[in-house]
Amino acid sequence: MTSVVDKAAPAKRPAMPGTARILGFAALALALGVAMPWLVSSKLTLSLTTQAIVDALLATSVGFLVLQNGRVSFGQAAFFGLGGYAFGVLVARQLVAPELALLLALALPTLVAFLLGLVFARIAGVAHAMLTLAVGQAFYEIAFRWRELAKGDDGMSFDLPPRIFGFASSSLQDPAVMVVVAWSALVLALAGLALFVNSRIGQIAAAVRDNEERARFIGHDTAIPPAVVYAIAAFLAALAGVLQATYNGYIAPQMFHWSLSGTALIMAVVGGAQFIVGPAIGAVCFFFLKDFAGRFAEFWPAIVGTVLVAVTLLMPQGMVGLAFRLWAARRSKP
Repeated sequence: MTSVVDKAAPAKRPAMPGTARILGFAALALALGVAMPWLVSSKLTLSLTTQAIVDALLATSVGFLVLQNGRVSFGQAAFFGLGGYAFGVLVARQLVAPELALLLALALPTLVAFLLGLVFARIAGVAHAMLTLAVGQAFYEIAFRWRELAKGDDGMSFDLPPRIFGFASSSLQDPAVMVVVAWSALVLALAGLALFVNSRIGQIAAAVRDNEERARFIGHDTAIPPAVVYAIAAFLAALAGVLQATYNGYIAPQMFHWSLSGTALIMAVVGGAQFIVGPAIGAVCFFFLKDFAGRFAEFWPAIVGTVLVAVTLLMPQGMVGLAFRLWAARRSKP
């Protein structure tokens, strides 16, 4: 497990851009997202892109833990599923207003992750990975066996209310609309993470990651900043779960399964977990590679696995890391 962390989060990291550049890149990316339905006419392509963006949010959640806390998590799907289930169950049972259901679906996993992070942050290596796996599978077993909650292993379909925040909720199941919503959420999330890394609490969390004893010696709190990182990562995973539940109108125990966390970790490592945007790029590439291979071969998992092994061996810092090194090498030439 240590080797995964070492590859994903090497000691030397590129400097983060300033606030002005971050906001400028975010504005350009948001403009691109708004134009996407006009640039792509295929509903199928827009639908696949929406799912890829949801995967990118989950992979970003996993990669952010590696980047800021130096921890590998196999339980991030717990917060993905918790967000989707909280929203789906509250809306289906009409227990609260849909707007409040959305806020609770994001707040509940964030709070749970913060409390768990106070414990998780003190555990490293294989023990941490196994603990997150156990917690994630506990949520899976609850969703799988508690049929009164959401029909157990059969999953549950639900209808959205007529309007959410004053907008027609039916538009959220239109690929042309949902791709813009999901893309905007991803861009804002990446910009927020970049600002957090540059912030004081982000730098303290990085100091705790690199040398907890030294950070404690110079007077920093070594419990709260890593727990805040866990909470932010859980918020992103919950946001991805809410988007998927809203778009599909369906929730199932598979949203909690450890294999989803493992896939997200693969996406993060392939893209480059030491970069804020690396996991998102890795997730999109992985998703479309899987879709492309599945169209032409029944043994597509072997094709995807071979490509992933090659990428991991040839690009230990991920796709974005390779691009960064090539760009740095080009600029160093006279």
